[in-house]
Amino acid sequence: MGTRLWRRGSRLLPEGATSGRAQPAIRIFGRWARGPLLPVLRLWRRNIQLRVVATTLLMSVAVVLVLGIVVMGQVRNGLLEAKRQTAISQADGGFAVAEDLAGNAPDSSDPGAGQAVDPGSWITGIVEQLASGGQGVYSVVALSSQLSSTPFVSDAGPALRGPRASADIRPEESIPAELRQALDRDPATHRQYGTIVRPDGSSEAALIVGRRLTDNENGQYQLYYLFPFTQEEKSLSLVMGTIATAGIFLVVLLGAIAWVVVRQVVTPVRMAAGIAERLAAGRLMERMKVSGEDDIARLGESFNKMARNLQVKISQLEELSRMQRRFVSDVSHELRTPLTTVRMAAEVIHEAREEFDPVTARSAELLLGQVERFESLLADLLEISRFDAGAASLEADHSDLRDVVHRVIEGAEPLAERKGSRLLVRGAERPVVAEVDARRIERVLRNLVVNAIEHGEGRDVVVRLAEAEDGSAVALAVRDYGIGLGEGEAERVFNRFWRADPARARTTGGTGLGLSIAIEDARLHGGRLEAWGEPGRGAQFRLTLPKAAGGVLRGSPLPLEPADARRRVAAIPAQGRGDTQARAGAPAGQAPAEPGEDSGRGR
Repeated sequence: MGTRLWRRGSRLLPEGATSGRAQPAIRIFGRWARGPLLPVLRLWRRNIQLRVVATTLLMSVAVVLVLGIVVMGQVRNGLLEAKRQTAISQADGGFAVAEDLAGNAPDSSDPGAGQAVDPGSWITGIVEQLASGGQGVYSVVALSSQLSSTPFVSDAGPALRGPRASADIRPEESIPAELRQALDRDPATHRQYGTIVRPDGSSEAALIVGRRLTDNENGQYQLYYLFPFTQEEKSLSLVMGTIATAGIFLVVLLGAIAWVVVRQVVTPVRMAAGIAERLAAGRLMERMKVSGEDDIARLGESFNKMARNLQVKISQLEELSRMQRRFVSDVSHELRTPLTTVRMAAEVIHEAREEFDPVTARSAELLLGQVERFESLLADLLEISRFDAGAASLEADHSDLRDVVHRVIEGAEPLAERKGSRLLVRGAERPVVAEVDARRIERVLRNLVVNAIEHGEGRDVVVRLAEAEDGSAVALAVRDYGIGLGEGEAERVFNRFWRADPARARTTGGTGLGLSIAIEDARLHGGRLEAWGEPGRGAQFRLTLPKAAGGVLRGSPLPLEPADARRRVAAIPAQGRGDTQARAGAPAGQAPAEPGEDSGRGR
C-alpha cells in the first residue's frame, strides 16, 4: 500500500509528518537559548587559561570518578567476601551444635531415658541457645520442612506450632521460598543474599545461610542463620565519603595548580599581545617586563629586541619619508618660478610661430604643450605632497552632485567629440545631495571621465548617479566600453605613475597622478573609489561617499560590476563568446538603453 497522505491547507503531507509551523517556534527558542550562551562562548573562545583549567577539571573529575568506582568495587567485593567466609564459618559451627544436641537428646520412646522434650520446645531452646552468642551480629530462624508431616507439634497445644526466630524479624517473609525449596531437595548447606523484614515493615540486606537438620525425634526442620550487612554498609559509606572528600579536594587542587601554571605562561603572552597592539597603534616605546632567565624571559627579551629594531626601522622610514615629501614640496615650489618664466617665453615664441619655418613653428607648439603639462605635473606633485604630509583639508558643503556631473560633462564634450564618444548621464532625474567638497569631487569625476574617453576606443561613456535607499550614501560610476582592465590591474590602477599599456601614447596630457589623487580625495571624504574591468569589455570606476561628512559607509547604491556586463555574459552561449558586442543586443560602441533613463548627450 502506498504512503497515506493527509491534506493540510493546500499541501499534502505524508502520514506522520508535521508541518513547518513548529519551525518558527524552534528558531525563536534557539535564539532565546543561544542569547545567554553567547557571552560564555565568546569568553571560552578568547580565554585560553579558562579552556585549559576547565579541561583539567573535567579530566580530573573523570579520573576521580573512575578511580572511585574501581576502589568502591574492590572494597565492596572485599567486604562481601569477608562477610561470606565469616558467615559460613559461624553457621557451620551452629549447625554442628544443633546436630550434637539432637543426637544427645533423650528419646521419649525409650523407658530408660530421661524426661523427653517435645520437638517444639526443643526447637525453641535450640534457636535461643544458638542466638545467644550473636546478638546484633546474626539472627537464627527455624522453619518446618515440607518433608515433616507434623512440624513443631507438641501436646502443649497450638502455641508451639509455626516458625521460631531469635530476633525481631518476620521469619517466613525473611526466608526466600526458593531457598526453602532448595533445602528440602538437598540437606547440604545453602547460602543466598536476601532481605530481613522487620515487624514494623523496615528491611535490610543480609546473607542467609541454611541447612536441613533433624530434631530430637528425627523430624526434619530447616535452620537458618541471617547475617545483616549493617556494619558492612557503614564501612562502605565511610569509604565512599572518604573517597568523595578526597576526590573533591584533589579536583580543586588540580584546578588550582592548572590555574597557577597556565597563568605563569599566559600572563606574558597576554602582555606581549597588549604591547603588540600598542606598537601597532604607533606607541613604539612600549616594552615587556623581563624577569628571570627561563624561556618566558628569553621570549620577552626577543620581543623587546624586535620592538627596538622595529622602532629604529620605522623611525628611519619616517625620516626618509619626511625628507622625500620635503624634497618634492621644495622642488615643486622652487620650479614654479623658473617654470613661469619658461612659460612666458614659450607663449611669446608660440605667438610668433607663423614667422618661423615649419619645423621651428612645430617646435614652438610642442614646447608650449609640454610646458603646460609640466605645470600640471607640478600641481599634482604639490597636491600629493599635501596628502602625504596630512595637510589636505576638506571644505565640505551640501551640494547636488548633478551640478558637478554637468560641469564635468560640459568640459569633457570637446574631447569626446574628437574621440568619437558619446557622454551619457543616467540617474539624474532626482536630486543627489551630499555633504562634500565640490571642488575635489569635480576633480575626481573629471579625471575618471577623461580617462574613460581616452581608453574608450570611441565608444559610449556612461555616468551614473544614485543614492542609497536609507539615505546613508551616494555613488557616482563612470562606465566605458573600451579596452578594459586585465587581471589584477583594478588594484594597481591607483598606483602613482602606473599605466596599463606603457606603449600607449597619452593624448590628453595626463601626468600619471590623477587616479592617485582621486583615491586620496575619496578617502578624505571617508568614501571609497573602486575599479572593475575586463579585457575587451570595458571598465567601470565607482565612487561611493557618505551622505553626511564623517558618516560611516555600509554599502554602495551602485554595483561595482555593471549590470549590462552581467546581462551580456548571461546572453552569450557557452560554446562561443567571441563577439560580445554583437551578441549583447546593442551596436558596437553603444551602451544598452535603459528604460526611464536619460540616454542623451550632456544634460
